[in-house]
Amino acid sequence: MSESSKLFAQLQRLVTEQRNPRSADIDAASTEDILRIINAEDEGVPHAVGLELEYIAQAVDLVTDVFRAGGRLFYVGAGTSGRLGILDASECPPTFGTPPEMVQGIIAGGPAAVFRSQEGAEDRPENGARALHQAGVTNHDVVCGIAASRRTPFVVGAVAEARRMGCKTLYVTCNPRSEFDLKVDVAICVVVGAEVIMGSTRMKSGTAQKLVLNMITTASMIRLGKVYENMMVDLQMTAEKLVERSRRTVMMVTGLSYEKAQEVLKAAGGHVKTALVMTLANTSAENAGQRLMAANGFVRGALEAAERPD
Repeated sequence: MSESSKLFAQLQRLVTEQRNPRSADIDAASTEDILRIINAEDEGVPHAVGLELEYIAQAVDLVTDVFRAGGRLFYVGAGTSGRLGILDASECPPTFGTPPEMVQGIIAGGPAAVFRSQEGAEDRPENGARALHQAGVTNHDVVCGIAASRRTPFVVGAVAEARRMGCKTLYVTCNPRSEFDLKVDVAICVVVGAEVIMGSTRMKSGTAQKLVLNMITTASMIRLGKVYENMMVDLQMTAEKLVERSRRTVMMVTGLSYEKAQEVLKAAGGHVKTALVMTLANTSAENAGQRLMAANGFVRGALEAAERPD
């Protein structure tokens, strides 16, 4: 059987490549009915993600352990999947104050593929393996493959090379676990069913992948102490919006006025965590920093230590 015949046979079997009977007449529907059909299909995506929480939790614990040991998370994907990995990675520094290298995205076709489809870039597994080395991946890192179909050669090749190197590996796909045959540490198989438009995995599959990636990084950052209650407290004051958000967070937690919050943030070097501990524990910036370090960066831990008698 030729390679093209094998690919055709593979695609025929994939859940993500099936026709959806609920949208069979979408081309004859009114604009509003088209939107209703899409919306009705989208409603099932969070439920499908919910069925995989056990595996997403395993992925979060694995990623958190890698981060604590000084390792990094690399997403690897092609097309929509690759763009979603890059999007999630790019949002971590402003949201959680992480260095840009801590979470990175690798896409088939390189940076140009973020903005314009690079057809064919995903077809060679050796390109995925090569991309890992170009990005400087080491065995201290975790590599997360993202492919709705599971079969994308660039992603499969990257994950196989990651395992060979000794990396921890994850895989996010939208086809059933019963059909998942790759060796990885954790597979997340969110089965959203046939797309509204056959094979257009930028739709339900893409939405599911976005939800899963949000969960992996957000939950990992929470486990690293980058959230206090349900507020971002390690954000970087790199834009006026983030400056004002920092002040508002300090005001909400401490009850300080706008002006006082501004003052304590200045004394804390712009660090929200330090400002909170300074105010709530009535201590200096230096001592607040020491308490945070002793509590592994957790505001709650730093405050509980402040309440305990020496």
